[in-house]
Amino acid sequence: MKVLCERETLREALTIATSVIPNKSTRPAVENVFVRADGDALELVGTDLDVAVRYRVDNVKLEEPGTALVPARVASDFVRDLSGETVRLGSQGSSFLIESEDERCELTTIDPDEFPGVSQFGEGEQGSVSVLGATFSRLVSRTSFAAAREAGRYAMHGILVVIEDDELRMIATDGRRLALASATIDRNGEPLNQGPAIVPTKAMQLFCRVIDDPTEMVEIHFGENIFGLRTSKAEVFARLIDGDFPRYSAVVPSSTENLVEADAVTFGKKLKLVANVTSVDTRAVRISLEPGQMKILGRSDSTGEATAQLAIQYDGDPVDIVFNPDYLIDGIKNCETDVLRLEFNQRNTPGKFTLGENYTYIVMPITVDT
Repeated sequence: MKVLCERETLREALTIATSVIPNKSTRPAVENVFVRADGDALELVGTDLDVAVRYRVDNVKLEEPGTALVPARVASDFVRDLSGETVRLGSQGSSFLIESEDERCELTTIDPDEFPGVSQFGEGEQGSVSVLGATFSRLVSRTSFAAAREAGRYAMHGILVVIEDDELRMIATDGRRLALASATIDRNGEPLNQGPAIVPTKAMQLFCRVIDDPTEMVEIHFGENIFGLRTSKAEVFARLIDGDFPRYSAVVPSSTENLVEADAVTFGKKLKLVANVTSVDTRAVRISLEPGQMKILGRSDSTGEATAQLAIQYDGDPVDIVFNPDYLIDGIKNCETDVLRLEFNQRNTPGKFTLGENYTYIVMPITVDT
């Protein structure tokens, strides 16, 4: 292999490809990045056996095609710190050369045949659909923050993706809150239904990372046990999480008795202010509602208490609801409207927040002694 390419383009490609590569693996080949030079492009492939990425570098000068399996972290770090604008890559035997001006690195490689097989998109493949890159990224950002992180039900460590009647829907939950966002897909044909698929949150964030042009139509693919996304530069595949996702439709209230409307920015500022006095052991704020007014109270035995008030639109009976402030703040950060809507039935029933068009956030209240 002998190929010449731009350093910055190669640096970006290596950064993305190595982002899924583990530092240590029971299969040493997986700790490496697979490099293929063919035609007029350079392809880099990385995987941790659950998530895999193919990244294409175009506009290279190919002198000799070939493949190599290269130590991922060292190659990425060395290219990042090079001084020159162009980089020459070459392989011969068990060595891989990286050169730029008067800087040079020779890496020891292993047999490319030891690299595991990685999925690849097929043309016109059944189970694939096109969606605007910005739409896909927006749905991920609207939901990923609500996915579980701590040990627990494994199925909650991902985002549920489903297409029903030309509506792409994503849902994430950790059991105490749930974010649901959707967008219409224009198919100009028969209604499309795909999924459901539980995709690891880490993989979904990588999908968004390779979408560098929000106006590009990207292709998503629902496979038997994988979910994939393809852009003009990259293909990313993720092994699906095996498990039963909670019945999210049962969590979203079908009807509500009470409605609160508040300025989202003001509510967020008041909430963060009061939350400052709460502690890890007492991470809770009491929201007292009465017609036209909201009062927020936070208290901790070790630090004291704080209160704040704001004007709201509400004409129901006086009621107190206790929430984890972190959950509310996470929702407000992602709010896309000036006015935040909170709907609920009783003080101990789920709070339904409307944060934008086709964007719902459900938060379970905290039960405390009155």
